[in-house]
Amino acid sequence: MRKVNVLKRGSVFQYKFEIASVDGKRKFKSKSGFRTKSEAEKAGIAAYTEYMNTGHAFTPSEMSYSDYLDYWMKEHCEINLKYHTIEAYRSITRIHVKPKIGHYGLSQITTATLQEFVNRVYLEGSYSKNFMKNILKVLKTSFSYATDVVGFIKVNPALKVKLPRYDIPDSDPAHIFTKEEIEKILNRFTRNHCAYYAFLTAYYTGLRVSEVFALTWDDIDLESKTLRVNKNVLKKNQASATHGRHISGKATTMWYFGTCKTQTSYRTIPIGDTLLNALKEYKREQEENKRNYGDTYMKHYKKVVINPYNNKQEIKILNANAEIPIPLEEVDFVFIKKNGVYEGTDSCKYPFKVIHYELGIPCRFHDFRDTHATKLIESGADIKAVSKRLGHRSIDFTYNIYVRVTQKMENETADKFEEICSSL
Repeated sequence: MRKVNVLKRGSVFQYKFEIASVDGKRKFKSKSGFRTKSEAEKAGIAAYTEYMNTGHAFTPSEMSYSDYLDYWMKEHCEINLKYHTIEAYRSITRIHVKPKIGHYGLSQITTATLQEFVNRVYLEGSYSKNFMKNILKVLKTSFSYATDVVGFIKVNPALKVKLPRYDIPDSDPAHIFTKEEIEKILNRFTRNHCAYYAFLTAYYTGLRVSEVFALTWDDIDLESKTLRVNKNVLKKNQASATHGRHISGKATTMWYFGTCKTQTSYRTIPIGDTLLNALKEYKREQEENKRNYGDTYMKHYKKVVINPYNNKQEIKILNANAEIPIPLEEVDFVFIKKNGVYEGTDSCKYPFKVIHYELGIPCRFHDFRDTHATKLIESGADIKAVSKRLGHRSIDFTYNIYVRVTQKMENETADKFEEICSSL
């Protein structure tokens, strides 16, 4: 029996097929408006196939791994993961996974197929262990979703796939700044106040870079001497014919407010007098800059937009000269250029080149956070208080990830053992 019927309705054609009855009554699915019979028949067959596959426009058992990755990206990653994780996964699938194993059928891929792929990437690319872990994570999470969530396949071939052995352990990228290095960095940027005060804040609070540059003046209570972390900032690439930095009318990227990394990342922390007095001075300076630049001073505003991936609201940052009236809530960023321009985390790109090449100091912005945590533990601060200050989910996480053993700790350990032995 023919499943899809094609009928002529006036000057156009219509497809029609029977679907499951409801309350004992026969139901049909149809669509009209096709110019030719063949167009209507083709569309009808596609619609019938999708209906028979319970809403899918494909048969899971015949799907390629490449097409499945697109499905997984749309139905899982874009809805549940953060922007930068999505971009990282998309890059890995596009550059590494799809070209090498994407042409295989989803149900054909075996553990051997995936293990050979991982081994080949390892041998041909000389990638770091952390990067290989990300590739393995894409494989494991994508196949886990295929088996445990949507049921496209019965067995997860990625479960037992392992990374090749790395004889040389990954070097620790962290650098714990010495007091002398901090002084050199701050002295070098006394004229670049955006970088200077951002570095000072990171060093005295241990905030992440996205938390530092998300700070607005209403997050800092100069009276109670506290700083509130309730958001971060992220950059999204925008298609544009022009190239340049985030300057009015020429931006190739846009800034958005995002949620904090974890629930414990939402926190209010006390700040000391050194940072407090510095921020007071910086705020007075900004008020004077606003008066001096007048109508040309750059202001920033919140605009609620819809994320096209998950259909949820998010906050986009817009900018305009002070002379232009904008009917949106204003954002008073802490770390901006003298003329009010906000460059977010990009503000650190050039300063860090200077620190690395001119001052000769190994550096990442995260090193301020590592240094803050390590120095606190080194001085005997309560680990629970440090963990809460950093916004960590557990004390163990603070110890294992961020607190490094310094030379001072090693020396003190040796001295303590000497004391124990001498008292015997």
